[in-house]
Amino acid sequence: MASSKHNGELRRLALSVLQPGFVGTEAPDWVLRDIGDGLASVVLFSRNIVSIEQVARLTARLRAENPELIVAIDEEAGDVTRIESATGSSRPGNFALGTVDDTELTEAVAADLGRQLRTAGVSLDYAPSADVNSNPDNPIIGVRSFGSDPDVVSRHTAAWIRGLQSSGVAACAKHFPGHGDVAVDSHHDLPAYGAGRDEIAAQALPPFRAALAAGVRAVMSGHLLVPAYDPDLPATLSRRILRDLLRDELGFDGLVVSDAIEMGAVTRRYGIDGATVKAVAAGVDAICVGGESAEEATTELLVKALSAAVAAGELPEERLAEAAGRVREFAGWSAALRASAGGTGEKGVDGETAGDGIGHLAARRAVRLSGAAREALPLTAAPHVVELAPVTNMAIGKETPWGVAGPLRERLPGTTSVRVHDEDLRGGTLELTSCALEPAAGRPLVVVARDAARHPWMSRAVTGLTTARPDAIVVEMGLPGTATAAHAQIFTHGASAASGVAAADVLTGKG
Repeated sequence: MASSKHNGELRRLALSVLQPGFVGTEAPDWVLRDIGDGLASVVLFSRNIVSIEQVARLTARLRAENPELIVAIDEEAGDVTRIESATGSSRPGNFALGTVDDTELTEAVAADLGRQLRTAGVSLDYAPSADVNSNPDNPIIGVRSFGSDPDVVSRHTAAWIRGLQSSGVAACAKHFPGHGDVAVDSHHDLPAYGAGRDEIAAQALPPFRAALAAGVRAVMSGHLLVPAYDPDLPATLSRRILRDLLRDELGFDGLVVSDAIEMGAVTRRYGIDGATVKAVAAGVDAICVGGESAEEATTELLVKALSAAVAAGELPEERLAEAAGRVREFAGWSAALRASAGGTGEKGVDGETAGDGIGHLAARRAVRLSGAAREALPLTAAPHVVELAPVTNMAIGKETPWGVAGPLRERLPGTTSVRVHDEDLRGGTLELTSCALEPAAGRPLVVVARDAARHPWMSRAVTGLTTARPDAIVVEMGLPGTATAAHAQIFTHGASAASGVAAADVLTGKG
């Protein structure tokens, strides 16, 4: 009898440290059943979202099983958006805000997002990215960072957290101890951050210290190897990084959340079950089971793996209980935070739109022009737009629209466009002369790039098009790279829908 009771308690503890996603826009029976059995958190993705009103109904149904249920979302605004994945974010991302460098603006944008998320019933946002993007070749962070200067990133990390939490939604600083100086995408394999401890202390840790000072109660670990602290285990699985550095040295006593545990950086070596057990043993309190593993069977697999690890002595039951206790504490705190924010605070209908247009204002303030662009604007005739599209990392929804052609067409009817990928040019299915230069004959040519400096094919295409058409205007929606005086350039510092509209406004003389 005692054994059965103990097994039931182990199952509750194991369930309480998981933050699973699920498929569908209504609450699945298995999720409702698991909440009754002790599941304390769920995470939403774009597949769960049709409208704010629908998400509010979904979260209300989930909370009927547990009023303090943690409902998380991976919503950074900018390029990485879930709540507006179908339309693109109506707010710029971190890099645009860091470029403006007005902490009051950053706080206002985050507060605006927080009101929308709170209306939807979200209580925890896996944001902001507190990573310092010190490696311009970084394939996973880029414009998700406030910039490459630790002071700028620290200021805006703190402001973003204050803004979001003022609206009743808990923030989560990520990806500890800093994912900005890597050259590998952790969705696929394990990146390494090879700096020494002094450099890490000066470069990567200041934004996390600022986040703690700003009152953040959740920190997400990164799936990256940091040999200066642990030569063998990635941060998510490392006691030296999570306990010795984050808890003891930085003094963090809140909730440690893992990055999505199904990512290749940890599962390729340990499997999803092995990575989960190692993460909790190392000091993670809540395991995000997100994108591709959103099913009942995976949740059951991880519950059994955690219970078996306790039985085998691989995971001390006290550590599992400690993690569950931190989840309970955070759940109570975040529920009180939601309640303290009062009403929805939205002027828009059901929180569907930004209440005061702050996102579009911020995106316009982030636009920068080269001198040649000022002389070439505004456009007086409908242009041909060539959008050069990279393969984006998995954090960015494939369904999320981006670009300048759409908003330009609204402002200048008759605007035509083509979207070009690397394989189009390599495979010979498209040729720049026929798809770009010939349709633009006798009219303006606008070339839209997204991280051209990181993609040699894109850089070559931009050079070829601007050589053939020196009057072409280039809109760069990623990291700026090197500005060239030779041709007109507009930099948006991000590819959100708000940034696309801002570029279109500038091109047509409205911005």
